[in-house]
Amino acid sequence: MRRLSPWAVLLSAPLAIHAYGEVYLSPSQACQALFPGGRFGPLQELKLSKDEVQRIEKASGVDVREPKLSYFKAGGGGLVMVDRVLGKHDFITFALGLDAGGKVAGVEILEYKETYGGQVRNAQWRDQFKGKGPGDPVTVGRDIRNISGATLSSTHISRGVRRLLEAYAVVHGRL
Repeated sequence: MRRLSPWAVLLSAPLAIHAYGEVYLSPSQACQALFPGGRFGPLQELKLSKDEVQRIEKASGVDVREPKLSYFKAGGGGLVMVDRVLGKHDFITFALGLDAGGKVAGVEILEYKETYGGQVRNAQWRDQFKGKGPGDPVTVGRDIRNISGATLSSTHISRGVRRLLEAYAVVHGRL
């Protein structure tokens, strides 16, 4: 009888891929969570020019991965922007609600695919962004608390919020 090496056994075994993912809210549910009872237009996309991308990156200190903004207009001048940031391994989709003055009304996590760090869904952590506007500091460890075990998620979401706030400042006349 032929004996297989441990490596042959290991390499012939099917790989188990452990993926985690949770969808918490649809974009339209996030709109209602951010502006209860609000009326919203359809999802719109705005393509950013190269100049706008450069201005956003300079003001926020965050790279613009996709040169477009996806958003819903709310009655009363509010806006809900839907975006995603890279967590440790996968994307985190979130919605940023802005009031008519461009200040944060709230943040909602729509989809979270990371194994760890789901504490970013905690309302107390997300509430730290309320009232922030373009030019305000939005930095983990300074004005936004870090979450132990969710350092990358909290950092990347904070950077995403800062980027969207600066994007709003650059293009609000076109929204």
